[in-house]
Amino acid sequence: MQGSILDYSVQHNTGIISGDNQNRYQFIGSEWRGQTLPARGQRVDFETLGQGQAKDVYLLSAPNPFTNQVGQKNRIVAALLAFFLGGFGVHKFYLGRIGWGIVYLIFCWTFIPAIVAFIEFIIYLCTSEEDFARKYG
Repeated sequence: MQGSILDYSVQHNTGIISGDNQNRYQFIGSEWRGQTLPARGQRVDFETLGQGQAKDVYLLSAPNPFTNQVGQKNRIVAALLAFFLGGFGVHKFYLGRIGWGIVYLIFCWTFIPAIVAFIEFIIYLCTSEEDFARKYG
């Protein structure tokens, strides 16, 4: 089965994988078969033991260092959506914050979401790729 690493704790030597079947699987460091430490966003291939456990976890691909993107969501795309369509909450829908996107849509006539979106545009541009990926995946 394949999936993506959601989290890995060096202190506890455990991690969580989100399988392509939308289930989550825990793994321990001794099951990791990569040359480097597991990291959030890495695509992996693994076998399941049942009860949500993964074994023989192999690295398929790491985040691309040339695109400077760590997670699944692109920081620049989110910033541009916040700048141009933020008054309607499009950037919130893109980031998976559906509830906030609906709130922005409901109050778009007040222009308050547009002002908040412009501030978020600046925040997205000033946030590092790692911090953005940690918060929005």
